[in-house]
Amino acid sequence: MMIFINLFGIVLIAGIVWWFWFSTPKITPKSMGESNGKHMIIVENGVYSPSRINIESGKETSLFFMRKDASPCAATLVFSALDISEELAVDKIKTIQLPKLEAGTYSFGCQMQMYRGELIVSD
Repeated sequence: MMIFINLFGIVLIAGIVWWFWFSTPKITPKSMGESNGKHMIIVENGVYSPSRINIESGKETSLFFMRKDASPCAATLVFSALDISEELAVDKIKTIQLPKLEAGTYSFGCQMQMYRGELIVSD
């Protein structure tokens, strides 16, 4: 019985490590109608959905975050490379205006980096 409990604990720890640090988020399909530089991101159940967002370089972009997760970690949104930090209220849409960006990948997440996402800027 003790071996079963230890194995279960190891599997659980491995699952948590994979979920928060090694899982690859899904990329947003271009066919979702997110033209005009507007994208809706839902913050729920420990993830941003979608967590990978494609945008074109050289265009201003609006990101709309809807926080449904009451976790304190979900309250703060940080784009460290862009020097943006915003508070997200529960069940309210928060608009984040992004300037024209150069091609590259910009990470965003909560202050503890448990919620993670990527903004992929391409030409």
